[in-house]
Amino acid sequence: METPTRLTDRKRQAILDAAAVQFRSHGFEATSMDKIALEAGVSKRTVYNHFPSKDDLFGATLMELFHAGAGEADAAYDAAAPLRPQLESMLRRKLRMQATREFIDLARVAVTEAIHSPERAAPIIARIGQREEGLTGWIRAAQRDGKLIGDDPAFASTILQGQLKAVAFWPQITMGAPPLDAAQQEQLVDVAVTMFLAYFGKA
Repeated sequence: METPTRLTDRKRQAILDAAAVQFRSHGFEATSMDKIALEAGVSKRTVYNHFPSKDDLFGATLMELFHAGAGEADAAYDAAAPLRPQLESMLRRKLRMQATREFIDLARVAVTEAIHSPERAAPIIARIGQREEGLTGWIRAAQRDGKLIGDDPAFASTILQGQLKAVAFWPQITMGAPPLDAAQQEQLVDVAVTMFLAYFGKA
């Protein structure tokens, strides 16, 4: 992530970073705007100038989490290169990012809030859905290029990522399973890409 140059942007980023620390450590209910302001080194008024409520700040923090997880794997489609290594590279980056303690802790808070307060989670999920993830865009380009079958890249992306989440997301978020090590990540990437291309790849 690039360091913001304007003071107001730096303060906003400091608030988001502080909110991530507080939400990860204490959960939503136990986190206050006062604690976030103290963590960020700004006044409480400055926090409210950027984010009108704790709900808004929580949503922005989760958006930051999603963009980090999705953006880490973003890659432009290369029509001249084979599909498999392009997919493997994107999935490896995604798995590495999602194996970090920061990602796991904040994702756990997000899932907990989605369960206990679906009305709070609904608008956040809607905002996330408005941004096409890099992998979905990559699949769309490959379909237009005639390299993959189908006309619903979001569905294809969900199928591919579902294989990763079943092994390298939900067990860690809900059961406290350890992140996959490098060898396990490689095995998962190999199996997921093989199965994906077996169905969506052009024969």
